[in-house]
Amino acid sequence: MDLTLLTVCATLLTCVFAVVGLHSYSAGKAQRDDLVERLAAAGQGQMTGGRRRRFPAVDRRLRTTRLGRSIEHKIAVTGLDLTPGEYFVYSVAGLLVVYFVMETIFTSFFGLIGVLVGIWGANAFLDWQRAKRTQSFIGQLPELTRILANATQAGLALRTAIAMAAEELDDPAGEELRRVADQLAVGHSLDDAMNELSQRLPSRELTVLVTTLILSNRAGGTIVSSLRNLTETLEERKETRREVTTLLSQVKVTAVAVPVLGLGFLLIINSMRAGALDAMTGATVGKVVVVIAAVLYGLGFFMINRLTRIRI
Repeated sequence: MDLTLLTVCATLLTCVFAVVGLHSYSAGKAQRDDLVERLAAAGQGQMTGGRRRRFPAVDRRLRTTRLGRSIEHKIAVTGLDLTPGEYFVYSVAGLLVVYFVMETIFTSFFGLIGVLVGIWGANAFLDWQRAKRTQSFIGQLPELTRILANATQAGLALRTAIAMAAEELDDPAGEELRRVADQLAVGHSLDDAMNELSQRLPSRELTVLVTTLILSNRAGGTIVSSLRNLTETLEERKETRREVTTLLSQVKVTAVAVPVLGLGFLLIINSMRAGALDAMTGATVGKVVVVIAAVLYGLGFFMINRLTRIRI
């Protein structure tokens, strides 16, 4: 009898724990769903940057994948007002347009090649935007160092000088420094905030500035004179970089013109003899030759850009 009563009590106690656990799980899941919806509404559904975010459902699902997180990280360092979902949808739509255009003008086989090139181009676009933002930031570095030198010479702390520079400078320097100032305000160390800045916008000039500020913050010293000398050096490097860019502009145009000329020759061949491209890509040998030609054009484009990439 005692064993039966003990079994009943244990069963009832297990049921009570099960009900309490199920209730706690349901309440926690409801809170999590509510938080996700509020964050999605705040970051995507509400008016941000003057417009309403599009494709919120695609964006929410994409952010849970490795591809979505990679896209989100790349967009974050470009300064583009896009969500991963918007970028993904626009890229897929662009690839479809490229395929149908190439299929209409050439053949379906060239459409597949165009899609592969488009996938590379979508990733290269983000890299180009990041490089463009980095170059714009580098162009503002002389003014940034000048503001920091004047502020520290006036007796202001380095954190206050960074916040002041964030207010006075235009984007992208102003936006990046505001992010650094916000990190410092919530307790991040200067080393971590500045190192994260140099990782977002990698460049030799910014690395030198970050190293100077970190070392001066750790050991003290003549930070004003260091910033003054750095300002003069950055001004000289800015002028040198502008001259090099001007000298290499014609070569960079050549790198783009060579693949375009290849496509032009294909159009001429197809116009001279209707169906020539269909006959060429209909055979295995023709497809192999087209792939080899596309690889050679891509290699030429890559080599020209690689040879003209001068580190200053």
